[in-house]
Amino acid sequence: MHHRRSIDSQQHDYLMESGKEGHFIAKNKFDGHSLAVFTSGGDAQGMNPAVRAIVRMGIYLGCKVYFIHEGYQGLVDGGNSIRQATWASVSGILDDGGTIIGSARCKEFRERPGRLRAAKNLIDHGINNIVCIGGDGSLTGANLFRKEWENLLAELVDTKQVTSENAEKYKNLNIVGLVGSIDNDFCGTDMTIGADSALHRVMEAIDCITTTASSHQRCFVLEVMGRHCGYLALVTALSADADWVFIPESPPEPGWEDQLCKKLKNTREMGQRLNIVVIAEGATDSEGRPIKCDDVRALIATRLKYDTRVTILGHVQRGGCPSAFDRVLGTRMGTEAVLALMEATPTSQPVVIALSGNQTVRVPLMHCVEKTTAVAQAMADKRFKEAQDLRGRSFKSNLETYIRLSKLRPKLLSNKQYSNNVAIINVGSPAGGVNAAIRSIVRSGLCEGLNMFAIFDGFEGLINNQVKNLQWTSVNGWSSIGGSILGSQKATAAKVGLTKVAEKLREHNIHAIIIIGGYEAYLSVLQMYDTRSKHIEFQIPLVCIPATISNNVPGTEFSIGADTALNEIVKICDKIKQSAQGSKRRIFVIETMGGYCGYLATMAALASGADQAYIYEEPFTIKDLIDDVDHLRKKMEGNLKRGLLLRNEMANEHYTTDFITNLLQEEGKGVFSARSNVLGHMQQGGLPSPFDRAFATKLGSTLILCSMIDNGWQQQL
Repeated sequence: MHHRRSIDSQQHDYLMESGKEGHFIAKNKFDGHSLAVFTSGGDAQGMNPAVRAIVRMGIYLGCKVYFIHEGYQGLVDGGNSIRQATWASVSGILDDGGTIIGSARCKEFRERPGRLRAAKNLIDHGINNIVCIGGDGSLTGANLFRKEWENLLAELVDTKQVTSENAEKYKNLNIVGLVGSIDNDFCGTDMTIGADSALHRVMEAIDCITTTASSHQRCFVLEVMGRHCGYLALVTALSADADWVFIPESPPEPGWEDQLCKKLKNTREMGQRLNIVVIAEGATDSEGRPIKCDDVRALIATRLKYDTRVTILGHVQRGGCPSAFDRVLGTRMGTEAVLALMEATPTSQPVVIALSGNQTVRVPLMHCVEKTTAVAQAMADKRFKEAQDLRGRSFKSNLETYIRLSKLRPKLLSNKQYSNNVAIINVGSPAGGVNAAIRSIVRSGLCEGLNMFAIFDGFEGLINNQVKNLQWTSVNGWSSIGGSILGSQKATAAKVGLTKVAEKLREHNIHAIIIIGGYEAYLSVLQMYDTRSKHIEFQIPLVCIPATISNNVPGTEFSIGADTALNEIVKICDKIKQSAQGSKRRIFVIETMGGYCGYLATMAALASGADQAYIYEEPFTIKDLIDDVDHLRKKMEGNLKRGLLLRNEMANEHYTTDFITNLLQEEGKGVFSARSNVLGHMQQGGLPSPFDRAFATKLGSTLILCSMIDNGWQQQL
């Protein structure tokens, strides 16, 4: 199945980074090699997981790994700023925000004498492989350093600061970059380290603001970071159902003040109790004049007399624990960075480890830097469409979806009144983000002149006539709500009775049905499709949106709800690990959901720094369990006091969570104790993550457009 490629890739990264011997790469293959890692520029959540992966992957391959503290400043200062790292040096940092090795601006490195000192410091430590984690400025500086390396070494030899033997030994400087930026402003990668975590901070604030704004019928103007890139503001607006967003890449047209006030006035007249306006800190109008929060607040308060407040989140967006996505992203990128360094040749160009689709890839560093610079130039020249294109298809898709959902209103299409009735139903288990998808589908459908209906409580609800027409305001605020407002039942169409389902579809005059869910939803669509010859009522568009925390359905690498569940699991793992601090040595065995799919267990293990993940796709024996017990005993006899094992609920029929826990408890007597935790339905709860909100919103909007084209609705309309 197509989605398996995602799991295989993540499992590959987990096995390599966790230090398990015999997988993929021979241990100690690169004995004698040295590499260093430093972080530069603004900090970003997820830098520590990247540093951890670099250190442990490097040590696993037999390299000496060094920390360069305080970024380029430490590179220039040398001495105690460059220290060798150990496996234990990076223990327990996965859930730490910021960067444990520090980051600082360095004017000295911008001048050749500073770079000369940096070169000597590296040679003194035997380092000619570097991983730079930072933004485009940091990576550009690293590339310049590499270009000058040969001349710098020649000067150091001439001045007798290094020997000719060492100069020859380290004549090639290999550079690999990782992009750490909460703004997601670097071209060439779908996501930068830190952007997803920053979105989590923003959405947490939005959710809090929404409750107080609704209570008092207020309007909030929210400023988020993004001096040159509107990614954070755009995805925030898309995920939070904001009424308006200002971003640098798409400045408002002249007269936007009137349009904004009219839009807010219309929403209040339609019954909405709150308004949210999101502003990127670098937003301008079409003439390049800055758009500030206080100015927008004054405009709304003066013209509309609304109680309007300003919230500037500032550096809160950089703080807090990294999200599950950023932990995995940093880990995967860090692992790939070490491999890229070890595989570099004298003719290799510096590369950036990027994310393309769901795969880590190596792209030319300067190509990405030049493209990023081109975006800034396009905006300076007011070529905004070009700037949007250069940002990439993901950014452009987000922008187009937001415009469709927020800028349009059904009343603008009042001359389009048609008889096509579309029903939405949720089948299967609850998954965070389902309500965001429903909201998107309903509003996109209404804008296209469709009549939108909700079927409550699955196919059983359809049989009981729990069908309700949905209007624009019916789905206000749904994006931020977890679970399923429609109600989600596991009964398939066949189980309820295909004849009964067909009769009800005819009775309610349904012309298309959208089923949101996992395996049961897929199965229901197939059951209805296979019986079209018997039931003419099923000869309508049958559409399925994947929504299951297990992420175990074909045709997609991500299903709605999986990211939310993963974040819930990782948060719980953090708390469980924290509970072991100061206590006796203890191993925790945590059971995750997922059915026969090991996605959640594998990804949670990668994001939480687990010692092992037991999944159905990778069979294990009692010998494997005994080997793991021995590994944990050796670990616990050292300085480490806790261990973590994750088990998928269907990993093995006989080696249950209780069995593994009891085995550990018995074999660990005198060294450690063992405890188990079955997370259960906590994984299905909680507020939807920013990723699931945005992903579900885009899927819902795209679904309506594609269905209209594929099924000829546009001709009927």
